[in-house]
Amino acid sequence: MSSIAVPPAGGEKIGVAVLGATGAVGQRFIQLLEGHPWFAVRELVASDRSVGKAYAEAANWLVSPDIPPDVAGLPVKGLDARLESPVVVSSLPSDVAGNVESRLAKEGHRIFSNASNHRMGADVPLMVAEVNPDHAEALHTQRKRLGSEGFIITNGNCTTITLVLPLAPLHRAFGVEAVIVTSLQAASGAGYPGVPSLDLIDNVVPYIGGEEEKLQSETAKMLGGWQGGQFRPAPFPVSATCTRVPVRDGHTESVSVRLRAKASGDELIAAWREFRGRPQELNLPSAPKHAVIVRDEQDRPQPNRDRMAEHGMASVVGRLRPCPILDWKFVVLGHNTIRGAAGASILNAELALAEGWL
Repeated sequence: MSSIAVPPAGGEKIGVAVLGATGAVGQRFIQLLEGHPWFAVRELVASDRSVGKAYAEAANWLVSPDIPPDVAGLPVKGLDARLESPVVVSSLPSDVAGNVESRLAKEGHRIFSNASNHRMGADVPLMVAEVNPDHAEALHTQRKRLGSEGFIITNGNCTTITLVLPLAPLHRAFGVEAVIVTSLQAASGAGYPGVPSLDLIDNVVPYIGGEEEKLQSETAKMLGGWQGGQFRPAPFPVSATCTRVPVRDGHTESVSVRLRAKASGDELIAAWREFRGRPQELNLPSAPKHAVIVRDEQDRPQPNRDRMAEHGMASVVGRLRPCPILDWKFVVLGHNTIRGAAGASILNAELALAEGWL
């Protein structure tokens, strides 16, 4: 395994602007970037009600005991601000993210977005760093369109990322032909304050607006290819049912798959345990040692016990067993605001720096 030994030129960290800095995912960006060897938060952007305030005053900090001291005193800028940081990570809500991210990319910023607006763009990579780094070829087309050295790389919906990590090695080894998935999604996936407590306590909400469509379309784009100057989706159907459950963090998914080539349970487990991608080859700072972890216990994975595996950056698989309708079924768990959101964008940014895209 090779190692990235050279940080940014001269050892000076690359400045990062956080869009949507006061929200739940924005806070997670700030938490995960604290002490990062390559990147440092220099600018914070949020809605008008926060503009001009020190971050410690503007943010209702939730993700750890204390706001990182290097960030607490930074002034919050508005959505129309001109930014100096070359790298921008975005957790803006979809009603404003599209225009803001497009403007900044045209101005030359490198955008790593958790927002949904550009995910299905014709020349925008929808990237899980271990799964489809080759989709970065689309950046040549995107930069020509923008007339800029800037770009937008998106990461998928939190539920999709959790699913795609274990599907990718199965698709490579055996060929996936069909997927049925039911999600049990944590309350934090709805942001803060999220779902009202009286709607969620002692309850399961069997509908999350737009979530099933995202899970189906994003999986196809991520596991497809960039060929002939366009994205070509993976040729198998995904049928999704998405629910909200009274769990704080960690999305659990029950998955059934049909495979083109017949495989034993041991072969599936071997494919998961042997799975590596460019982040592991390059030893990127945020890369999990194992992107997919297999639990052998009958009652795992569980959100309360397994969501922080690999610092929240892995999908945890368990309960592999034959499926009487398709071929195999299993349960997978992922931390929705770390690997499913902020951590995925940061890992994409690390990969971009290591591969020279910046």
